Amino acid sequence: MKGLAEKMSAVIARQDELAALMSAGNVNAASYTAMSREYAEISPIVEKAKAVHALRTEITGLEEIIEDTATDKDMRALADAERRELENRLPELERELQLLLLPKDAADDRGAILEVRAGTGGEEASLFAADLFRMYQRYVENHGWTFEPIETNETELGGYKEAIAAINGPGVFARLKFESGVHRVQRVPATESSGRIHTSAATVAVLPEAEEVDVQIDDKDLRVDVYRAQGAGGQHVNKTESAVRITHLPTGVVVTCQDNKSQHKNRAQAMKVLRAKLYEIQREQLDSARAAARKSQVGSGDRSERIRTYNFPQGRVTDHRINLTLHKLDRILNGEELDEVIDALIAEDRAARLADMQ
Repeated sequence: MKGLAEKMSAVIARQDELAALMSAGNVNAASYTAMSREYAEISPIVEKAKAVHALRTEITGLEEIIEDTATDKDMRALADAERRELENRLPELERELQLLLLPKDAADDRGAILEVRAGTGGEEASLFAADLFRMYQRYVENHGWTFEPIETNETELGGYKEAIAAINGPGVFARLKFESGVHRVQRVPATESSGRIHTSAATVAVLPEAEEVDVQIDDKDLRVDVYRAQGAGGQHVNKTESAVRITHLPTGVVVTCQDNKSQHKNRAQAMKVLRAKLYEIQREQLDSARAAARKSQVGSGDRSERIRTYNFPQGRVTDHRINLTLHKLDRILNGEELDEVIDALIAEDRAARLADMQ
């Protein structure tokens, strides 16, 4: 694997370069911190690359023993057996190295903003949106992450027209980013008297949480409206104007927040969501490589893409991107078995990207 050998040499050379720069003592604190972070990130890759190199060198040494006719016959036989054993180990070690060499999404380690919106299907779609929102909340709790609802627009029957939450913890975005898209449900609605199965949908968007340094927002580009918070069915639940609507004029992006009694906190939460949306727009504009590679990925993150069906009569969940069907609907909706779907999506994405590297 010539390409792999070149990448191994490059990453080892980069680690040596960083070590020399940091030990020179003439770098400022910010540069030193950045180099230290990069050094720590590539160290596992270098360790694996050196292990691959050592194994290849050992195999070459054994081949020399085998080909040397002056060597004792029994020694050559032992060397041949050891070579075969090492050659069997080499492909897996090389694959592990290739996985480490895959380009990493800079947002993978960040928290995420989760948005769930009812789609086609009226009240049943709102009830399904609420089911999905609870599924993610339970999944987050099972992982020991934090789940902070930011905005919930509830219907009279307890469904959600829209629900937004901030999720924080290690590697949150990396595990949840493939959840973006259209989720479809097939079931008999509680409001259906004839027992007919209805198909409804909800849209999920998972955005990486953005820091203030990631997105520059000028106050003059914002229109901020305040109004009275409302409950289900439009009834007023707050006598003060604590709800906040922020419009980003250059892009037309609008966010609202009314769940807190404090206008100040609602504004802060709305800005958090706005920042994440603008950051995602920025990522999409800059990351042309991701757009070009869409066909090799398990999902583009396009909110109009139908990605999964939850079929209640059959008790199954099907992810259409990887043709995975699991008859564990209750446990998936309870957040207990969602990892099985997410693990399969991550594995498929890695396999597709590895194929692109060949």
